[in-house]
Amino acid sequence: MRVLLVSQYFWPETFGINALARSLQERGLHITVLTGKPNYPEGHIFKEYSAWGVQREQHMGVEIIRLPLVARGVLSPGRLVLNYLSFIASGTVIAPWLLRDRRFDVVFVYAPSPLLQALPAVFLAWLKRAPLAVWVQDLWPESLSATGFIKNRMALGLVARVVRFIYRHTDRVLVPSEAFRAPILALTNGTANIHYYPNAWVEEAVSEAPVDVDSLANDIASGFSIVFAGNLGAAQSLDTILDAAERLQNAKSHARFFLIGSGSLSNWLSDEIQRRNLRNVTLPGRFPPAAMPRLYEAASALLVSLRNEPIFSYTIPSKVQGYLSAGRPVVASLNGEGARVVTEAGAGIACAAGDAQALAEAVQVLTQMDSSSRTKMGENARRYALAHFSLDRLASDLVGQFEELVATHAIQNQEKSR
Repeated sequence: MRVLLVSQYFWPETFGINALARSLQERGLHITVLTGKPNYPEGHIFKEYSAWGVQREQHMGVEIIRLPLVARGVLSPGRLVLNYLSFIASGTVIAPWLLRDRRFDVVFVYAPSPLLQALPAVFLAWLKRAPLAVWVQDLWPESLSATGFIKNRMALGLVARVVRFIYRHTDRVLVPSEAFRAPILALTNGTANIHYYPNAWVEEAVSEAPVDVDSLANDIASGFSIVFAGNLGAAQSLDTILDAAERLQNAKSHARFFLIGSGSLSNWLSDEIQRRNLRNVTLPGRFPPAAMPRLYEAASALLVSLRNEPIFSYTIPSKVQGYLSAGRPVVASLNGEGARVVTEAGAGIACAAGDAQALAEAVQVLTQMDSSSRTKMGENARRYALAHFSLDRLASDLVGQFEELVATHAIQNQEKSR
């Protein structure tokens, strides 16, 4: 089976689609990735790549075609919009020519923000007469409004029309949370063909971790530590974490926070930590995925947080799967689906999103808990991850879904030709 995978983000950018593409290839599918030039999250094109021109390469057996695009920049809404639009333009104008002699059985979109990156895939699926599957990672236009990226109602309405067009020209919409189902059905008047398909967790080889990870891991392991790993941006409610840390520091708690990662609020975080004189918060910077197992293992607990916005209650942050697989207790400062998973797994403590006092109390509960109870939470987390988010199981499931799409599409084509 020949699959065209369309994603604005791909290796060496660190997204879950990298491992899934490799796993599909190992199952005998021929995967061709149509993507952009890597520039996330730093905001500039990675070394050995150029913003302009088309580049082709192979990674672990997967064919990659890279389209020209404008780098997203740093803290620049204008550059970010150009980044999105340039991929759409390249995918619509250049990709059809590059793929003119190629046949594909399925076109598959991995769609974290922006969902609009699926537009070229709609056109390509039509050209190739192939079914289209879109794996939605973020609800649009709701997430744009929740993060404040777009506030103009007319602009949000225009985005909603484009999103509706994408869904109505998609043969199968895959959602990482059942809570996505109702908003998508509402946008499409109940016509969308929706299937639940969660994000997987991926085992990373610790041997590939950088040498300096041991120093940080030892620091984390030296006391009761709460580790947050990932994007440091507006959606993560980082002010709530700092408020909770300040409360705990004032209460003479020995808990420490390690916010590992980078993002649009990195500089703000550094300034706030200094302004508040928070001695219990550390910003180690960004580390590659291969370092995470070592750092997770050293942590007393792992923290995931999102802002208190209705849209974020629908989603299960992708880091939740990685946290559960690490076998450590999880503190979930979340509403909705993410909190439900942590609670259902018996993997930790969930508290209301945006509530600093509740977060501080949750950390205090963990610090006062006996080690055997925390160990039990970690075991529950690992067990739940194996049962629900295994890459091997989910890759096999996706192959089955592709086979269904191909068979259904063939029947529909036969009926049209009669």
